[in-house]
Amino acid sequence: MPEPPSGTATRPTADRRLLRTAFAAFATGVTVVTVGGTQPHGMTANSFTSVSLDPPLVLVCVDREAMMHERLAHAGGFGVSVLAAHQDAVARHFADRSRPRGSAEFEGVPCSPAPHSDAPLIDGAILWLECGLWRAYDAGDHSIFLGQVRALCRHDQEAALLFFDGRYDHLPADRTRSPFWRVL
Repeated sequence: MPEPPSGTATRPTADRRLLRTAFAAFATGVTVVTVGGTQPHGMTANSFTSVSLDPPLVLVCVDREAMMHERLAHAGGFGVSVLAAHQDAVARHFADRSRPRGSAEFEGVPCSPAPHSDAPLIDGAILWLECGLWRAYDAGDHSIFLGQVRALCRHDQEAALLFFDGRYDHLPADRTRSPFWRVL
């Protein structure tokens, strides 16, 4: 195993590009996190994970400078769409900072309103979650937003979109499971 260069362990934030390259070695799923209301908004996020089964909690990490940060901080809840392998264009759209804002940012992207809230959910996603904002925590240049899962819908007919080493990829779907919708 190579030795780390002298000084890198004491100054990990000195080179953001180095950190991005290192963190890219961890494959993640790709989600679009959404909030509803009069100014709906969506954001591609791969910093998403499950946290707890009881209560059912998930988290998403959002940069403090991102528009989504303020929207999530004031929203009562949010939606999460876990993207299918064929949805890399959707991921790129919601990652593009120059896209239109508000309702216009969802034009041309097939969406459905969440059944129990007004957060848009991306059609064709392999999983939808509706979450109530549970807590938020300071985490350096990001905040960690915890959401309590209120409802979910799993569609297993597609492969999942993955992000690894700065590129989109996918794994094949497990077609033995049946889709389901549950309110928790």
